[in-house]
Amino acid sequence: MEGPFVLTQTTTRVLGPDDVGAALAVLESDPVANAFVTARVHVAGLDPWRLGGEMWGWYDDGRLRSLCYSGANLVPICATPEAVRAFADRARRAGRRCSSVVGPAEATALLWKLLEPSWGPAREVRAHQPLMVTESVPPDIEPDPHVRRIRKDEMEVIMPACVAMFTEEVGVSPTAGDGGLLYQARIAELVGTGRSFARIDDGRVVFKAEIGAATPLACQVQGVWVAPEYRGRGLSETGMAAVIRYALADVAPVVSLYVNDYNTAARAAYRRVGFREVGAFMSVLF
Repeated sequence: MEGPFVLTQTTTRVLGPDDVGAALAVLESDPVANAFVTARVHVAGLDPWRLGGEMWGWYDDGRLRSLCYSGANLVPICATPEAVRAFADRARRAGRRCSSVVGPAEATALLWKLLEPSWGPAREVRAHQPLMVTESVPPDIEPDPHVRRIRKDEMEVIMPACVAMFTEEVGVSPTAGDGGLLYQARIAELVGTGRSFARIDDGRVVFKAEIGAATPLACQVQGVWVAPEYRGRGLSETGMAAVIRYALADVAPVVSLYVNDYNTAARAAYRRVGFREVGAFMSVLF
């Protein structure tokens, strides 16, 4: 029997708690690309207050086909060109409230093309960010035995490295605006759930990474960082091997990440620990 919100025309609407099953069916059709949003829906459902934003659904012939998460990020999900145009119309009417547009490259490129005249200019556009996956610990790289989960009482140790990574990667400090309260809360959440990893030598972080999104089908590594004076020593490879081992043992059967295409050193390091490219993301930063 069809649910109460079946639509018989091509249209979009904000999804609600009754739509979780249908939304997860769309999200889990591509568990790697959609890991970030899927993880949020698993935890928070589709209530906007808990989710941190709205989930827009695009219906074709009465069936939910595509999604778009509209929160701190605007994220097209399994979005056809027609769905992207509908999402762009809704986003224009709502006005820009996000700090980035990010998602699979083809849909995100079309979405940004439609939004740029009213939302632009962007601070930076990263048009091609390879999406990489692995399902196994690398056989020829020994995981760094010093990489471990960060404890809750080590927040003051890990935070400077997290801020340095974010500033280096995004180009602005996460402490701008609210003094870093939201960013610190996010790192505390990852530490508290056992998804923050680091090697700490003499009280200082020399390698770190987090599992930023986790679902039963896939997880996504983020925030990979090596202290500048330790770079070039292979710590990113042995450290990532350790994170992969933790992730496969405790979190999900597939480990993913996406990386800037111009970061050739990181891409080479990820390939050496077994990651392979399966697609591409695009990010528009404001």
